[in-house]
Amino acid sequence: MRYLKILVVGLLLTVPVLATAEVEDLPGSAVWYFHIDLEQMRKDGPGQSVYAWLQDEAFSDIEEDVGVDLDKELDSMTAFSLEGSGPVILFEGNFSQETRDKIMAFVAADGDLTPIKASGKTYYHFSGTDDHESLNLSDGDIEIDIESLEDEAWVSLALKNKILITGAEEQMQGLLANNGKIAGRKSHDGALLVLSAEKTLLQAGMNSAAMSDGGDSDWDSNILRNTKQVAFMMAAAADKLALEARLVTTEPEMAESLASVVRGLVSLMSFSDDVDEETVAVLQGTKVEASGNNLSISLAIAPDLVVRTLSE
Repeated sequence: MRYLKILVVGLLLTVPVLATAEVEDLPGSAVWYFHIDLEQMRKDGPGQSVYAWLQDEAFSDIEEDVGVDLDKELDSMTAFSLEGSGPVILFEGNFSQETRDKIMAFVAADGDLTPIKASGKTYYHFSGTDDHESLNLSDGDIEIDIESLEDEAWVSLALKNKILITGAEEQMQGLLANNGKIAGRKSHDGALLVLSAEKTLLQAGMNSAAMSDGGDSDWDSNILRNTKQVAFMMAAAADKLALEARLVTTEPEMAESLASVVRGLVSLMSFSDDVDEETVAVLQGTKVEASGNNLSISLAIAPDLVVRTLSE
């Protein structure tokens, strides 16, 4: 949950320089993706508690800093990155003219207001900066370093109810030609895993091999060295939040070994005096399954427990 907190807040706090595309249309060469469905979270159900946490931790700060009310304007956000091509990010929602004007002000500050056209649609060149920001979360014990776009980006407001930003001009041209859609991942061998459910709230995944630099980085753990892909999903299920993580390992033996480790840790935590009864019940209901190269971990958790964990 600590890493989920960093991922969600870190991405949402970078709104001025990000954009997205639908998860179902990920290209086969994507190395990571992230999708959050805020419209689904707003509906009656367990997602509302997480949405309220996002409002307190991120949305209110964004509105105070740049005057954009994400609660009213943003419905979903998806981001992915292609190896060597930088990020592609698409915001979808009912954006006000004031918000669109502010985005154009960002472009004017570090870009070129000369319109460029592709497939009859306009986009703009944003030069970017080399500046780095350090954002500190509310509890003061986690610091997230967020880099601005170091080289350049392309920005378009031409698609209805969409704001599109890409790290490469060819990406922008291709997306505009297809109204924000791209070739789906299902047509590509080795494409990223995408977990989904009827009421999916959040999805994320990565090609762990592509994310590792082969050195002593945080990604270069023993687990990720033996993992090809990782995927995560949070969905609404009755009055609970369903969480699922899936790893595709390099060898079936590694999936079995990891499953044994996870089951052992769950068992140990269940008997710890430091774990409350509610958490013990969640741990005891955790399903850990290994099949071939796949390891799946799933659990159902009360939304208030998720929010408490995110807030710690």
